[in-house]
Amino acid sequence: MTDLLPFVSFEHSNRQIKAEILSAFEAFFDQRNYVLGPAVEQFEQEYAAFNQVKYSVGISNGLDALHIALRALGITEDDEVIVPSNTYIATALAVSYVGAVPVFVEPDKATYNITATGISAAITPKTKAVMPVHLYGQSCEMEAIMALAAKHSLFVIEDNAQAQGASYKGKLTGSWGNVNGTSFYPGKNLGALGDAGAVTTNDAQLAKKAATLRNYGSQKKYHNEEIGYNMRLDECQAAFLSVKLKYLSEWTAQRQQIAAWYDEALHGVSGLILPVTAAQATHVYHLYVVRTPHRDELLKYLLNQNIQCLIHYPIPPHLQQAYSGLGFTKGSFPVAEELAATCLSLPLWPGMQQKQVARVAAAVKEFLSNR
Repeated sequence: MTDLLPFVSFEHSNRQIKAEILSAFEAFFDQRNYVLGPAVEQFEQEYAAFNQVKYSVGISNGLDALHIALRALGITEDDEVIVPSNTYIATALAVSYVGAVPVFVEPDKATYNITATGISAAITPKTKAVMPVHLYGQSCEMEAIMALAAKHSLFVIEDNAQAQGASYKGKLTGSWGNVNGTSFYPGKNLGALGDAGAVTTNDAQLAKKAATLRNYGSQKKYHNEEIGYNMRLDECQAAFLSVKLKYLSEWTAQRQQIAAWYDEALHGVSGLILPVTAAQATHVYHLYVVRTPHRDELLKYLLNQNIQCLIHYPIPPHLQQAYSGLGFTKGSFPVAEELAATCLSLPLWPGMQQKQVARVAAAVKEFLSNR
Protein backbone atom coordinates (compact mmCIF):
# COMPACT_ATOMS: atom_id res chain seq x y z
CA MET A 1 0.00 0.00 0.00
CA THR A 2 1.16 3.53 -0.73
CA ASP A 3 2.27 5.74 2.14
CA LEU A 4 -0.33 7.66 4.12
CA LEU A 5 -0.97 11.14 2.79
CA PRO A 6 -2.25 13.02 5.86
CA PHE A 7 -4.94 15.66 5.81
CA VAL A 8 -2.58 18.04 7.58
CA SER A 9 1.08 17.79 8.48
CA PHE A 10 3.15 20.01 10.76
CA GLU A 11 6.41 18.33 9.80
CA HIS A 12 7.59 20.98 7.35
CA SER A 13 6.61 24.05 9.39
CA ASN A 14 7.77 22.59 12.72
CA ARG A 15 11.16 21.69 11.25
CA GLN A 16 11.46 25.24 9.90
CA ILE A 17 10.85 26.89 13.28
CA LYS A 18 12.06 24.28 15.78
CA ALA A 19 15.23 26.11 16.87
CA GLU A 20 13.36 29.40 17.34
CA ILE A 21 10.53 27.72 19.26
CA LEU A 22 12.97 26.03 21.63
CA SER A 23 14.79 29.34 22.13
CA ALA A 24 11.47 31.09 22.84
CA PHE A 25 10.56 28.44 25.39
CA GLU A 26 13.93 28.73 27.07
CA ALA A 27 13.51 32.51 27.37
CA PHE A 28 9.99 32.03 28.77
CA PHE A 29 11.27 29.44 31.25
CA ASP A 30 14.19 31.55 32.43
CA GLN A 31 12.24 34.81 32.74
CA ARG A 32 9.64 33.19 35.04
CA ASN A 33 6.81 35.45 33.80
CA TYR A 34 4.04 32.90 33.44
CA VAL A 35 0.79 34.91 33.11
CA LEU A 36 0.20 38.17 31.15
CA GLY A 37 3.88 38.91 30.91
CA PRO A 38 6.13 40.45 28.24
CA ALA A 39 5.54 37.69 25.70
CA VAL A 40 1.78 38.37 25.60
CA GLU A 41 2.36 42.11 25.34
CA GLN A 42 4.88 41.61 22.53
CA PHE A 43 2.63 39.31 20.55
CA GLU A 44 -0.36 41.62 20.97
CA GLN A 45 1.65 44.47 19.47
CA GLU A 46 2.98 42.28 16.65
CA TYR A 47 -0.39 40.82 15.76
CA ALA A 48 -2.07 44.23 15.82
CA ALA A 49 0.59 45.49 13.38
CA PHE A 50 0.13 42.43 11.16
CA ASN A 51 -3.66 42.75 11.17
CA GLN A 52 -3.44 46.53 10.58
CA VAL A 53 -5.47 47.41 13.67
CA LYS A 54 -4.64 49.57 16.67
CA TYR A 55 -5.29 46.94 19.31
CA SER A 56 -4.99 43.19 19.77
CA VAL A 57 -5.91 41.50 23.05
CA GLY A 58 -4.64 37.98 23.70
CA ILE A 59 -7.41 35.56 24.69
CA SER A 60 -7.45 31.90 25.72
CA ASN A 61 -9.05 30.63 22.47
CA GLY A 62 -11.20 31.69 19.51
CA LEU A 63 -14.56 30.94 21.11
CA ASP A 64 -13.65 32.98 24.18
CA ALA A 65 -12.51 35.80 21.89
CA LEU A 66 -15.94 35.95 20.22
CA HIS A 67 -17.65 35.71 23.63
CA ILE A 68 -15.61 38.61 25.00
CA ALA A 69 -16.21 40.65 21.83
CA LEU A 70 -19.96 40.28 22.32
CA ARG A 71 -19.71 41.14 26.02
CA ALA A 72 -17.59 44.19 25.26
CA LEU A 73 -20.32 45.47 22.93
CA GLY A 74 -23.02 44.95 25.55
CA ILE A 75 -24.89 42.26 23.60
CA THR A 76 -27.16 40.61 26.12
CA GLU A 77 -30.25 38.54 26.81
CA ASP A 78 -32.90 38.43 24.07
CA ASP A 79 -30.78 40.44 21.61
CA GLU A 80 -30.45 38.85 18.17
CA VAL A 81 -27.13 38.30 16.43
CA ILE A 82 -27.08 37.26 12.76
CA VAL A 83 -24.69 34.38 12.02
CA PRO A 84 -24.14 32.08 9.02
CA SER A 85 -26.18 28.89 8.81
CA ASN A 86 -23.03 27.05 7.74
CA THR A 87 -20.25 27.58 10.25
CA TYR A 88 -18.54 25.78 13.07
CA ILE A 89 -20.81 25.78 16.10
CA ALA A 90 -18.45 28.05 18.07
CA THR A 91 -19.87 31.06 16.20
CA ALA A 92 -23.35 30.36 17.54
CA LEU A 93 -22.13 29.27 20.97
CA ALA A 94 -20.53 32.66 21.59
CA VAL A 95 -23.90 34.30 20.95
CA SER A 96 -25.62 31.90 23.32
CA TYR A 97 -23.02 32.53 26.03
CA VAL A 98 -24.21 36.14 26.42
CA GLY A 99 -27.87 35.09 26.43
CA ALA A 100 -28.55 36.40 22.93
CA VAL A 101 -30.26 34.50 20.11
CA PRO A 102 -28.30 33.32 17.06
CA VAL A 103 -30.27 34.10 13.89
CA PHE A 104 -29.07 31.89 11.06
CA VAL A 105 -28.72 33.23 7.52
CA GLU A 106 -28.01 31.16 4.42
CA PRO A 107 -24.71 31.71 2.58
CA ASP A 108 -23.89 32.42 -1.01
CA LYS A 109 -23.79 28.97 -2.63
CA ALA A 110 -20.61 29.74 -4.58
CA THR A 111 -18.40 31.26 -1.87
CA TYR A 112 -20.09 29.69 1.19
CA ASN A 113 -20.04 33.10 2.93
CA ILE A 114 -22.99 35.19 4.08
CA THR A 115 -23.86 38.29 2.07
CA ALA A 116 -25.34 41.68 2.79
CA THR A 117 -28.46 40.69 0.85
CA GLY A 118 -29.05 37.65 3.04
CA ILE A 119 -28.34 39.58 6.22
CA SER A 120 -30.74 42.36 5.25
CA ALA A 121 -33.70 39.98 5.07
CA ALA A 122 -33.03 38.71 8.60
CA ILE A 123 -32.86 42.06 10.42
CA THR A 124 -35.57 42.66 13.03
CA PRO A 125 -36.04 45.26 15.77
CA LYS A 126 -34.16 42.89 18.11
CA THR A 127 -31.10 42.59 15.89
CA LYS A 128 -28.06 44.13 17.57
CA ALA A 129 -25.12 42.66 15.67
CA VAL A 130 -23.90 40.69 12.67
CA MET A 131 -21.16 38.07 12.90
CA PRO A 132 -19.72 37.34 9.43
CA VAL A 133 -17.46 34.29 9.28
CA HIS A 134 -14.68 34.31 6.70
CA LEU A 135 -15.20 30.63 6.00
CA TYR A 136 -12.39 28.33 4.88
CA GLY A 137 -10.08 31.35 4.49
CA GLN A 138 -12.02 33.65 2.12
CA SER A 139 -13.15 37.12 3.12
CA CYS A 140 -16.83 37.99 3.15
CA GLU A 141 -18.02 41.03 1.13
CA MET A 142 -17.21 43.28 4.07
CA GLU A 143 -17.76 46.66 2.44
CA ALA A 144 -21.44 45.93 1.76
CA ILE A 145 -21.89 44.26 5.16
CA MET A 146 -20.42 47.26 6.97
CA ALA A 147 -22.62 49.67 4.97
CA LEU A 148 -25.72 47.64 5.83
CA ALA A 149 -24.74 47.49 9.50
CA ALA A 150 -24.22 51.26 9.60
CA LYS A 151 -27.62 51.83 7.98
CA HIS A 152 -29.35 49.79 10.71
CA SER A 153 -27.04 50.82 13.60
CA LEU A 154 -25.76 47.27 14.08
CA PHE A 155 -22.45 46.12 15.48
CA VAL A 156 -20.18 43.89 13.40
CA ILE A 157 -18.05 41.16 14.97
CA GLU A 158 -15.86 39.30 12.48
CA ASP A 159 -15.17 35.64 13.14
CA ASN A 160 -11.69 35.56 11.66
CA ALA A 161 -10.63 32.14 12.94
CA GLN A 162 -9.89 30.73 9.49
CA ALA A 163 -8.70 33.76 7.56
CA GLN A 164 -5.71 35.55 9.07
CA GLY A 165 -4.18 37.52 6.22
CA ALA A 166 -7.20 37.43 3.89
CA SER A 167 -8.62 40.72 2.62
CA TYR A 168 -11.51 42.41 0.88
CA LYS A 169 -10.71 45.34 -1.40
CA GLY A 170 -7.24 45.40 0.16
CA LYS A 171 -8.45 45.67 3.78
CA LEU A 172 -7.64 42.73 6.03
CA THR A 173 -10.22 40.51 7.66
CA GLY A 174 -10.28 41.17 11.38
CA SER A 175 -9.90 44.92 10.79
CA TRP A 176 -13.40 45.76 9.49
CA GLY A 177 -15.69 45.08 12.43
CA ASN A 178 -16.22 47.00 15.65
CA VAL A 179 -14.46 44.26 17.56
CA ASN A 180 -13.45 40.87 16.20
CA GLY A 181 -12.34 37.43 17.34
CA THR A 182 -9.79 35.03 15.94
CA SER A 183 -8.44 31.61 16.85
CA PHE A 184 -4.89 30.32 17.00
CA TYR A 185 -5.88 26.68 17.45
CA PRO A 186 -2.92 24.54 16.29
CA GLY A 187 -4.51 23.69 12.93
CA LYS A 188 -5.24 27.29 11.97
CA ASN A 189 -3.12 29.18 9.44
CA LEU A 190 -1.46 30.89 12.41
CA GLY A 191 -1.60 28.16 15.04
CA ALA A 192 -0.20 28.02 18.55
CA LEU A 193 1.03 24.80 20.15
CA GLY A 194 -2.19 24.64 22.14
CA ASP A 195 -5.33 26.73 22.49
CA ALA A 196 -5.05 30.48 21.92
CA GLY A 197 -6.98 33.39 20.40
CA ALA A 198 -7.25 37.16 20.17
CA VAL A 199 -9.64 40.08 19.96
CA THR A 200 -8.83 42.81 17.42
CA THR A 201 -10.26 46.33 17.25
CA ASN A 202 -9.49 49.95 16.44
CA ASP A 203 -11.54 51.16 19.41
CA ALA A 204 -9.51 51.92 22.55
CA GLN A 205 -12.48 51.53 24.88
CA LEU A 206 -13.45 48.15 23.43
CA ALA A 207 -9.84 46.94 23.69
CA LYS A 208 -9.72 48.04 27.32
CA LYS A 209 -13.04 46.32 28.02
CA ALA A 210 -11.85 43.09 26.40
CA ALA A 211 -8.59 43.15 28.37
CA THR A 212 -10.54 43.71 31.57
CA LEU A 213 -13.07 40.95 30.91
CA ARG A 214 -10.40 38.35 30.09
CA ASN A 215 -8.72 38.91 33.47
CA TYR A 216 -11.48 38.44 36.06
CA GLY A 217 -12.98 41.82 35.15
CA SER A 218 -9.92 43.49 36.64
CA GLN A 219 -7.35 46.02 35.48
CA LYS A 220 -5.68 46.20 38.89
CA LYS A 221 -5.17 43.12 41.01
CA TYR A 222 -7.94 42.57 43.56
CA HIS A 223 -9.98 45.44 42.07
CA ASN A 224 -12.78 43.92 39.98
CA GLU A 225 -14.86 46.28 37.86
CA GLU A 226 -16.80 43.64 35.93
CA ILE A 227 -18.02 40.09 36.31
CA GLY A 228 -15.19 38.82 34.17
CA TYR A 229 -13.52 35.57 33.23
CA ASN A 230 -10.21 33.79 33.30
CA MET A 231 -9.69 33.88 29.52
CA ARG A 232 -6.10 35.02 29.21
CA LEU A 233 -3.68 34.11 26.44
CA ASP A 234 -1.01 31.85 27.88
CA GLU A 235 2.41 33.52 28.08
CA CYS A 236 4.16 30.51 26.59
CA GLN A 237 1.75 30.28 23.63
CA ALA A 238 2.23 34.00 22.98
CA ALA A 239 5.97 33.44 22.69
CA PHE A 240 5.41 30.61 20.21
CA LEU A 241 2.96 32.70 18.19
CA SER A 242 5.49 35.52 17.87
CA VAL A 243 7.86 33.05 16.24
CA LYS A 244 5.23 31.64 13.89
CA LEU A 245 3.82 35.04 12.91
CA LYS A 246 7.09 35.82 11.12
CA TYR A 247 6.42 32.91 8.77
CA LEU A 248 2.71 33.43 8.19
CA SER A 249 3.00 35.34 4.92
CA GLU A 250 5.35 32.69 3.50
CA TRP A 251 3.06 29.87 4.61
CA THR A 252 0.02 31.67 3.19
CA ALA A 253 1.74 31.96 -0.19
CA GLN A 254 2.41 28.22 -0.07
CA ARG A 255 -1.25 27.50 0.71
CA GLN A 256 -2.31 29.63 -2.24
CA GLN A 257 0.15 27.83 -4.53
CA ILE A 258 -1.13 24.43 -3.40
CA ALA A 259 -4.71 25.59 -4.05
CA ALA A 260 -3.66 26.72 -7.53
CA TRP A 261 -2.19 23.26 -8.18
CA TYR A 262 -5.49 21.70 -7.12
CA ASP A 263 -7.43 24.13 -9.33
CA GLU A 264 -5.33 23.20 -12.35
CA ALA A 265 -5.38 19.47 -11.70
CA LEU A 266 -9.12 19.26 -10.99
CA HIS A 267 -10.40 21.81 -13.51
CA GLY A 268 -13.26 20.48 -15.59
CA VAL A 269 -13.74 17.25 -13.63
CA SER A 270 -17.36 16.22 -14.07
CA GLY A 271 -19.39 16.06 -10.88
CA LEU A 272 -16.94 18.19 -8.87
CA ILE A 273 -17.36 21.82 -7.77
CA LEU A 274 -14.14 23.66 -6.97
CA PRO A 275 -13.69 26.64 -4.61
CA VAL A 276 -14.71 30.04 -5.98
CA THR A 277 -13.10 33.29 -4.86
CA ALA A 278 -15.34 36.34 -5.06
CA ALA A 279 -14.27 39.46 -6.93
CA GLN A 280 -12.12 41.76 -4.78
CA ALA A 281 -11.77 39.11 -2.07
CA THR A 282 -8.67 37.08 -1.30
CA HIS A 283 -8.50 33.51 -0.05
CA VAL A 284 -5.79 32.16 2.28
CA TYR A 285 -6.99 28.54 2.01
CA HIS A 286 -7.24 27.42 5.59
CA LEU A 287 -9.15 24.65 3.83
CA TYR A 288 -9.45 23.57 0.21
CA VAL A 289 -13.09 22.47 -0.02
CA VAL A 290 -14.63 20.74 -3.01
CA ARG A 291 -18.23 19.62 -3.47
CA THR A 292 -19.78 16.54 -5.02
CA PRO A 293 -23.07 14.66 -4.62
CA HIS A 294 -20.90 11.55 -4.24
CA ARG A 295 -19.07 12.99 -1.24
CA ASP A 296 -19.42 10.10 1.20
CA GLU A 297 -18.42 7.50 -1.39
CA LEU A 298 -15.49 9.67 -2.53
CA LEU A 299 -14.29 10.09 1.05
CA LYS A 300 -14.39 6.33 1.59
CA TYR A 301 -12.51 5.75 -1.67
CA LEU A 302 -9.78 8.27 -0.80
CA LEU A 303 -9.34 6.78 2.66
CA ASN A 304 -8.94 3.37 1.03
CA GLN A 305 -6.22 4.96 -1.12
CA ASN A 306 -4.47 6.08 2.10
CA ILE A 307 -5.42 9.73 1.48
CA GLN A 308 -6.88 11.47 4.51
CA CYS A 309 -9.70 13.97 3.95
CA LEU A 310 -12.16 15.60 6.35
CA ILE A 311 -15.72 16.96 6.27
CA HIS A 312 -16.21 20.53 7.45
CA TYR A 313 -18.94 20.44 8.77
CA PRO A 314 -21.23 17.38 8.61
CA ILE A 315 -24.04 18.80 10.77
CA PRO A 316 -25.05 22.49 10.53
CA PRO A 317 -25.53 24.32 13.86
CA HIS A 318 -29.32 24.53 13.48
CA LEU A 319 -29.55 20.71 13.38
CA GLN A 320 -27.29 20.13 16.36
CA GLN A 321 -29.00 18.79 19.47
CA ALA A 322 -27.61 21.75 21.39
CA TYR A 323 -29.88 24.05 19.36
CA SER A 324 -32.95 21.85 19.19
CA GLY A 325 -34.71 24.41 21.39
CA LEU A 326 -34.76 26.87 18.49
CA GLY A 327 -37.24 24.57 16.75
CA PHE A 328 -35.46 24.07 13.44
CA THR A 329 -35.88 20.86 11.46
CA LYS A 330 -34.26 19.35 8.41
CA GLY A 331 -35.07 21.63 5.49
CA SER A 332 -35.02 24.83 7.54
CA PHE A 333 -31.78 25.98 5.89
CA PRO A 334 -31.44 23.95 2.68
CA VAL A 335 -28.27 25.62 1.41
CA ALA A 336 -26.36 24.91 4.62
CA GLU A 337 -27.71 21.38 4.65
CA GLU A 338 -26.67 20.79 1.04
CA LEU A 339 -23.18 22.07 1.80
CA ALA A 340 -22.99 19.81 4.84
CA ALA A 341 -23.91 16.83 2.65
CA THR A 342 -21.59 17.58 -0.28
CA CYS A 343 -18.44 19.37 0.98
CA LEU A 344 -15.10 17.60 1.32
CA SER A 345 -11.83 19.16 2.49
CA LEU A 346 -8.77 17.89 0.64
CA PRO A 347 -5.28 17.70 2.19
CA LEU A 348 -3.45 21.03 2.32
CA TRP A 349 -0.58 22.29 4.47
CA PRO A 350 2.53 24.45 4.08
CA GLY A 351 5.27 22.33 2.57
CA MET A 352 2.91 20.04 0.65
CA GLN A 353 4.47 19.08 -2.69
CA GLN A 354 2.92 19.27 -6.15
CA LYS A 355 3.35 15.50 -6.58
CA GLN A 356 1.22 14.98 -3.46
CA VAL A 357 -1.48 17.25 -4.88
CA ALA A 358 -1.29 15.29 -8.12
CA ARG A 359 -1.78 12.04 -6.20
CA VAL A 360 -4.94 13.38 -4.54
CA ALA A 361 -6.26 14.80 -7.81
CA ALA A 362 -5.61 11.56 -9.69
CA ALA A 363 -7.56 9.59 -7.09
CA VAL A 364 -10.47 12.05 -7.18
CA LYS A 365 -10.61 11.92 -10.99
CA GLU A 366 -10.36 8.14 -11.06
CA PHE A 367 -13.29 7.81 -8.67
CA LEU A 368 -15.51 10.37 -10.41
CA SER A 369 -14.76 9.02 -13.89
CA ASN A 370 -16.80 5.96 -12.95
CA ARG A 371 -19.82 7.96 -11.80
